[in-house]
Amino acid sequence: MPQNAALYPNPFIDQRADPQVMRHHDGRYYFTATVPAYDRIILRHAETLAGLREAEERTIWTRHRTGPMGSHIWAPEIHHVDGAWYVYFAAGDAGDRTADVWRIRMYVLENTSPDPFEGEWVEKGQIRTPIDSFSLDATTFAAGGTQYLCWAQHNPALPGTNTSLYLAPLSDPWTLAADPVEISRPEYDWETVGFAVNEGPAAIERGGRVFIAYSAAATGAEYCMGLLSADAGADLLDEDSWSKSAKPVFATSAQAGIFGPGHNCFTVDEDGRDLLVYHARSYERIEGDPLDNPDRHCRIQAFGWSEDGQPEFGEPCPES
Repeated sequence: MPQNAALYPNPFIDQRADPQVMRHHDGRYYFTATVPAYDRIILRHAETLAGLREAEERTIWTRHRTGPMGSHIWAPEIHHVDGAWYVYFAAGDAGDRTADVWRIRMYVLENTSPDPFEGEWVEKGQIRTPIDSFSLDATTFAAGGTQYLCWAQHNPALPGTNTSLYLAPLSDPWTLAADPVEISRPEYDWETVGFAVNEGPAAIERGGRVFIAYSAAATGAEYCMGLLSADAGADLLDEDSWSKSAKPVFATSAQAGIFGPGHNCFTVDEDGRDLLVYHARSYERIEGDPLDNPDRHCRIQAFGWSEDGQPEFGEPCPES
């Protein structure tokens, strides 16, 4: 199969940035993403991947009117860990004259119902990190019997950068079990266009290796993806265990008319084919503040693997 085969119409879902599609162990698909109003968390589900396109969208949580979790509700992800459902998301403060909408931190919701469309979503609070700084884009994955959290956070020791990627084990889905390790910081030219950013991590394991794709640079046409990799048997909390791509592994294709691809996740279709889920725009120039632009649409395409076991994402597929 071509490494960038379009198996589904693109855009897959309009105006849904930072998209996440997960396939549960029962075969059902779930979808969540950032909405343009930045004010709520939505969820879709369907028996098939294609069914997500027209599935009913339900709001499972709405921002607070004041205080923490009151603004900039960004990048939700849904995960099933130890028999319960969890949604990780980022949010700023809101409500009064002292509120800081840019005090972005990570938060968690829990639902212990077998069906995340039933039961109650309970706020488990902020994910506390040793450094209290701008943090977002939490994702979780298991490797070697350990559940990890990976996220993006500003490192105050690097004043010229915006966010690095951190990794830590979890004692429960909302609590770090040990101090985090910085596994990547923006250092290449392509990671520092507009802003010096590493964010949006997404993990996949294959052939005895763990890969973490991430997004870099500002959110216009310069937005692109890099890749970290480590031996699955190595100490993942040792930054030296991780190697990093020197060039982007997925980037703007002017020929295809797709600009700023990134903030991806991984899933599989019903036949087990590996799929890259990401957002991108269909034009290069953005009028006004990119944060006010709703046209980062969710897209899906298949990807392959090289003979030496590396993911090969190819280029973004044209709209169809």
